[in-house]
Amino acid sequence: MTGEIEDRCACGAFAFAPVTNPKRSCYRELRVLPPFRCLFRVRFAEVDAQGIVFNSRYGEFTDLVVGEFCCAVFDAERGQDTIDMRLVKQTTQWRSPARYDDVLEASAWTSAVGNASFTIRTEFRREGDEQLLVDVETVYVAMQRDGSAKRSLREDERARLEASARGVCVDLAGPRGRKR
Repeated sequence: MTGEIEDRCACGAFAFAPVTNPKRSCYRELRVLPPFRCLFRVRFAEVDAQGIVFNSRYGEFTDLVVGEFCCAVFDAERGQDTIDMRLVKQTTQWRSPARYDDVLEASAWTSAVGNASFTIRTEFRREGDEQLLVDVETVYVAMQRDGSAKRSLREDERARLEASARGVCVDLAGPRGRKR
């Protein structure tokens, strides 16, 4: 008999462990689903004369990634099943530059969920490279549909945010291997 055990990893991610022998947990193989990922290409207008991405563009990149993340988390386009949210705080830490025509891989996940607010972490790397270029922590608050006031998160919204659309990859980068 084969089953599946759900655990939380140290990073807060969900891990799924297929159980080959449910009577002996030491035989299980742990498989952690990767975080939500979004791939996109750095365009010419996003870089300076040296071909390095302007620091301010990472706010826009984060907005793009969080938009795709929310579509994946709530399995919807804009509509009744999405959260109306406002940005409260965004902290960016730059570590290494991205350059023109790089394909960036942004990983995003929910790192905290409060009563009305939630925090999304976003990390940027070059596709296929482990070096962290930039990491961003963004705090959002859920809003009433008419935008008049903040509101509490519903339990279903909280559960979806905590699951973080793990294993989903959105590729906006276009074809690879082209010459500059």
